[in-house]
Amino acid sequence: MLKRVGLLAVVALVVGLAWSWIREEPPAGPAADEAHLAGWAAEDFPQPAEDWFHDMDGGVELSEDEIRGRNTWLVWTGGNEAMWNYLANNSFGAFDLLKTLSSHPDLPAHRGNRASWLGLWNEPGFEQATGPDPERYGLWLDRRVGDWAEPFEDADRYPGVAGGSAYGAPSGVVGLRLFPNPAFDDEARSHWDAERYYRDPEYYLDRHLVRPYRVGMSCGFCHVGPSPTHPPVDPENPEWADLSSYVGAQYFWNGRIFFYDPNPGNFVSQLFSAPRPGTLDTSFVATDNIFNPRTMNALYEVGARLEAAQLWGHETLAGGALDNHQLPDLGELVSFREPDRVRTPHVLKDGADSAGVIAALNRVYLNVGTYHEEWFRHFKPLIGGKPQSPIEIGVARRNSTYWNATEDRALNLARFFVAAARPHRLADAPGGAAWLEASPQTLDRGREVFAENCARCHSSELPQPPEGIEWFSPRYRAWTETAEWRMTMTAMVKADDFLEGNYLSNDHRIPAHVLGTNLCSPLASNAIAGHVWDNFSSATYKSLPSIGTVHVPNPFDPTIDEPFEMPGGGRGYTRVPSLISLWSTAPYLLNNTLGPFVADPGVAGRMASFEASIELLLWPEKREPFIARTTAPSQLEVGVAYLEPPFNRLVGLFSRWFGNGVIEIGPIPRGTPIGLLANIELNNPAKHRKLLGLLPTIARSLARIKVEKMTDAEAGHLLAEELAPRLLDLSACPDLVMNRGHEFGSELSEGEKLALVEYLKTL
Repeated sequence: MLKRVGLLAVVALVVGLAWSWIREEPPAGPAADEAHLAGWAAEDFPQPAEDWFHDMDGGVELSEDEIRGRNTWLVWTGGNEAMWNYLANNSFGAFDLLKTLSSHPDLPAHRGNRASWLGLWNEPGFEQATGPDPERYGLWLDRRVGDWAEPFEDADRYPGVAGGSAYGAPSGVVGLRLFPNPAFDDEARSHWDAERYYRDPEYYLDRHLVRPYRVGMSCGFCHVGPSPTHPPVDPENPEWADLSSYVGAQYFWNGRIFFYDPNPGNFVSQLFSAPRPGTLDTSFVATDNIFNPRTMNALYEVGARLEAAQLWGHETLAGGALDNHQLPDLGELVSFREPDRVRTPHVLKDGADSAGVIAALNRVYLNVGTYHEEWFRHFKPLIGGKPQSPIEIGVARRNSTYWNATEDRALNLARFFVAAARPHRLADAPGGAAWLEASPQTLDRGREVFAENCARCHSSELPQPPEGIEWFSPRYRAWTETAEWRMTMTAMVKADDFLEGNYLSNDHRIPAHVLGTNLCSPLASNAIAGHVWDNFSSATYKSLPSIGTVHVPNPFDPTIDEPFEMPGGGRGYTRVPSLISLWSTAPYLLNNTLGPFVADPGVAGRMASFEASIELLLWPEKREPFIARTTAPSQLEVGVAYLEPPFNRLVGLFSRWFGNGVIEIGPIPRGTPIGLLANIELNNPAKHRKLLGLLPTIARSLARIKVEKMTDAEAGHLLAEELAPRLLDLSACPDLVMNRGHEFGSELSEGEKLALVEYLKTL
């Protein structure tokens, strides 16, 4: 039976954990990855060219190099299976991809509800496990139908360092690959009990448990989704033709995937479950102590983005960023490199990945676990608690075979996106014509409204500036207010070829106070100078000035705006999102909080979300402020089995509060804003001292909630009065209202808005 830990235990445990994490020093010198230690070189990992996924992406015809690029995207893990295996044993019992893959009856997800419950996509050619598989150590994993074999799992053709194939074996879930666990030796095998693994917390919470398999993650895990123009008839049983490699995981349930046993009474489960479907906080491992879920990017019109970068995507490089490889002079991929300058689009929403396209692709692989042996030395995974330091490209090249093999693949990956990442138009979707019945006059008026009000940001086709005026300079922005610019832009929008090769964004960084949107994304700090992604951001980004003092709504009294001084050095900006396939990408804003989530990936479901979301975008007076809050009283649950010296000494002090191998720290009242606690800036030593000074107040407040048996309303009032102002003072992002801002177009007339909506459906 679980028992609650007392308040002194809360304080001691939290301080003890934080202090030991802060003090712990990594081993001296750079680390080497598993492949490097085994003596493997990058060329020992050949890039497969089998066109196994031919039916995906509309059956687009690809060259051999482009096929290699898609295969990289969908099956190459870059050795990250070692990191995800580590996290399974070091995430306090929250995370285990091997359980995410399983169909055991005690788990909430299985192959029959994987799309609807998890937002993951079943791999064609498999069926659901109906019992333990004796050939796979009693695990309940998807079973292959028939005797076919995927070419990438051929260990003779593509040998891996730890046995099996370098690309693993298909798991039954698109984007997740199964690898043999080299630590699963005779001793581990003798200790293995699959039924206890699924059902016994004392067993599966043991951080020394060795699983038979490691699970690797390809980029496709977060980017493959159902095709808007060829949706699956049965989402739980898609064919390859029903899936897109680049549309983004729009139905991804973050908390259900990364917390295999969602429990509203556990604050960590609440934290993981708070993001809206289709979003993910990509800094949750290399944490910047900001609750910052963002949509997973669709990668439309990459060629058009590269062309636009030639005109205005100029970034200066310095320091370690100069070590990034750049796109070479290869026909359709023109030269993007000068001695200390690169011409590049921005992929991350804060415009931080500004050191080139190749740099952006390679950084993604580091972020999902390639060369984690070194990456983890530069921050404290998941929790934070010490200042970050940069992971250096030069160190990776010298010590990580997986890094070098990934770099070798980046150019083919870029080639694939240039060839394949085409828009999904409503006109091409089954039954799409039913939503495209506006009159020619209405559409013409919609084009005019778009040209005059939207195109300056949401088009990569723009009027050439007059001689002497630079793109997006103050003089260019002033020119966009003139009748001359509007007349030229309107003629461009009305041209028949306006949408061909148009990225529908100018990719420019916009100051956050101009947008008025939530500040947590532009406050992300991992790419600023001296932080973990320092080598992957430009000097231009790092020298961006502060946008000054902004005002954010008080989360407990929205009629009050609180001043907040924005830091500079890169933070404070958001790059313009693309409007390509806007009809299929609702809800809106960076965090999917504007509009309803509709689980149906068919045309009707997407249009239902579009119509409700676009209404809230253009009629902002209809919005209700949204703050992610806990949905039940909760505790922070920590498995005792995870605690080792010096933590076990704390366990001994308070052992009478522990039952069933789990510690519960709380209570945290229902309705507590998630960001109020998740955004405490643990990576800032100056704020550690303030937090220590606040601990007695926190202890007294939690004690009152528990002893006085307060109602949710009473606990919320106490939280707002006694703790919230001080916690917000410790916050890395005090802006908790997630669906505010971007009210451009709200001043249009009713007729103009309706005409604009009809035109936006055609994008």
